[in-house]
Amino acid sequence: MTSAAVSQAAGPKPAEAARPADNVPLGIALMIGATVLLTLSNAFSKHLVAHYPVGEVMFLRSSIAFGLVCAFMLPATGLGVFRTKKPGAHVARGLSQAISQTLTVLALGLMPLAGVTAIGFSAPLFAAVVAILWHKEASDPVRWGVLVVGFVGVLVVTNPGADSLQVGALFALGNAVMYGTVTVAVRGMAKTEKAGTLLIWQMAVMAAAHSVLLVFGFRLPSLPDAALFGLLGASNVGAQYLWTRALASAPATAVSPFYYLMLVWGMGLGYLAFGEVPNLHLVIGGVIVVAAGALLLWHETWTRRRKSAPHVEANQVQANQVQANQVQANQVQASSRVDAPRLNVPPRLSRPAVLRMHRPETIVLARDYAG
Repeated sequence: MTSAAVSQAAGPKPAEAARPADNVPLGIALMIGATVLLTLSNAFSKHLVAHYPVGEVMFLRSSIAFGLVCAFMLPATGLGVFRTKKPGAHVARGLSQAISQTLTVLALGLMPLAGVTAIGFSAPLFAAVVAILWHKEASDPVRWGVLVVGFVGVLVVTNPGADSLQVGALFALGNAVMYGTVTVAVRGMAKTEKAGTLLIWQMAVMAAAHSVLLVFGFRLPSLPDAALFGLLGASNVGAQYLWTRALASAPATAVSPFYYLMLVWGMGLGYLAFGEVPNLHLVIGGVIVVAAGALLLWHETWTRRRKSAPHVEANQVQANQVQANQVQANQVQASSRVDAPRLNVPPRLSRPAVLRMHRPETIVLARDYAG
């Protein structure tokens, strides 16, 4: 989930002019809260994977998160939230997330917290490459230039040459590639599936997939560590909720840049909790990757706005023409009512006589009178 927000935020088509219901300050606050919870989740995982098998950490992380989602969601939605016409796509998405998060936790056990975070930010770059090569999306020199600069930043962060860092960086890169690729493959699911359905299917498939990893070992956690496992699952669910709410409260271009605060939290928490002092490679490379990701998001948004501008302008011209025609028609109609000659309508005649049948052979003309 370390790269979820930016990669998915770059995916939707942003009509980024502020909508009437937008609350940008609230959206920013929610996104910052999501980054804090995501960083805490990574820190919990880093601590626990150093003392427990990775399969146990992943299974408890996913199963606790799935249980919390069910506890909060099912009373309101019932089992109908599982209803979908694309079960295969949901399973593929959940499996990819399970693999991606497992690679992230493996990387956390081998390299600094901030380093894993910085490399995770490269997921949108891989998503853009896959979109160009796989979906044949149009590209331009600016887009390719941003991608090249971003990948240079990834190389600076990984700092090839240090064995342990290199292995951990491979896991982190595997997470970024996996997540970026699947983001493009399932990008259309959000258009047809409800958010609750996407969330609960993802959690269910991940819990089932991670249960397979229990064959590699399981240790009964101590009471303090059991509490940490609970906090790990809760922070995952809370981060997902806050991130979703942030994007629903404000345009993606307004809130997504604050997702990169995870690098700051990662450096600070890594130093305080694990004694990890950020080196020059991490700082410089992290800044390059963050700048490339933010510039890519801005460029994609600007490109879509430019492409949609002629259609918006044409629709506005057409609407103005229809309104002008309606006003002209109303004026003509009002003028015709004013200029129309008045007709001399004769007064209403008195009540006509009534024919009554008194006898079959006689017809008598009579008039009714009151009294």
